[in-house]
Amino acid sequence: MKSPAVRELKPEEIVNSVFLVQSKEIRQKRTGEPFLSLSLSDKTGEIEARMWDNVAEVMDTFGRDDFIKVRGQLQIYNTKPQFIVHKLRRMEDSEVDFADFFPASLRDPGQMWTELRGIVSEIPNPHLRALLNAFLDDPEIAVRYRVAPAAKSIHHAFRSGLLEHVLSLCGLARPIAAHYGTVDWSLMVSGIVLHDIGKIYELTYERGFAYSTEGQLLGHISIAMRMLSDKLRAFPDFPNGVRNLLEHMILSHHGKLEFGSPKVPMFPEALLLHYLDDMDSKMECMRSTADKGAMAEGLFTAWSPSLERVVLRKDRYLAGGEVAAAQPASAPEQRSHSVPSAPPAQHSLFGDKLRTALVAAETGNSHSITPERTQGRPENG
Repeated sequence: MKSPAVRELKPEEIVNSVFLVQSKEIRQKRTGEPFLSLSLSDKTGEIEARMWDNVAEVMDTFGRDDFIKVRGQLQIYNTKPQFIVHKLRRMEDSEVDFADFFPASLRDPGQMWTELRGIVSEIPNPHLRALLNAFLDDPEIAVRYRVAPAAKSIHHAFRSGLLEHVLSLCGLARPIAAHYGTVDWSLMVSGIVLHDIGKIYELTYERGFAYSTEGQLLGHISIAMRMLSDKLRAFPDFPNGVRNLLEHMILSHHGKLEFGSPKVPMFPEALLLHYLDDMDSKMECMRSTADKGAMAEGLFTAWSPSLERVVLRKDRYLAGGEVAAAQPASAPEQRSHSVPSAPPAQHSLFGDKLRTALVAAETGNSHSITPERTQGRPENG
């Protein structure tokens, strides 16, 4: 393992290390000179970075998804960690170990795949069992399914994240299905296995995670529907009613139209899939949000757009973390808006008459307010 990793960086310590470039922007200082705004990563995390000096010499020597060796130091800026790059150079792929840079599930992909195949082999409905096996037996699908993340950045955004997410949903669904008694287990498992299968083509994950052209154009729900239609051609006797239910589960698993679902869930298994999918993704997002901000100060993370809240670093809080440094960053729409003091009044005959008229209209007494009394009154009341 390379050292130091992102998670091992310490404030003000000068380090030399190698990182993967997740994003790169060339911006301008007030002087007109360029500076670099970067996002650097390895398998332990991601860090925002800036390079202020000697930028013209290196800014065209590397790009997104390249490996770079940097010399610099971590600083805390506005309670957030920021890595200041002093020097950098592009590295060749042969100079690095890919395993150091791509976050991956802590579980073994081979073991997870075996577990999923076992779950599928035990579902009672022969039509659904044969269909799922057709998907999992497909060599291209099998390779991609074992490696794909579940999302680009929001939840389970690591290699084999999709497989981990699907197995988590199966584990959650089993006791709930048993509790209610009327849930069709074959249909439930089928919806879980196929609801996000389009992500194996929606996302690219050979290096950093991004959307493929197909993913940008269609999205994973449309891709999954096309994959299902293609596979069903080999099953002419597949029950049409079961097909409709399975398609509906894929179409409705985001739960609401405004969340990207063409349909809302209309039967128990579809509704259960939506709620379990939403819960599992949000719990993973909670974990990763707190984990990503481990180097930042305070008890609360920065605002999380996907969760629409800040997240408490619970372990730090229970360990007696410094409360004074724990004020959470407010949501954009919740920040207090202080009213700036009114600018010096600009006097004119028309302006003074207009102020008098406006104030008189508010008070209902056009004779009690003189222009002098309105000077300095905020124009917005």
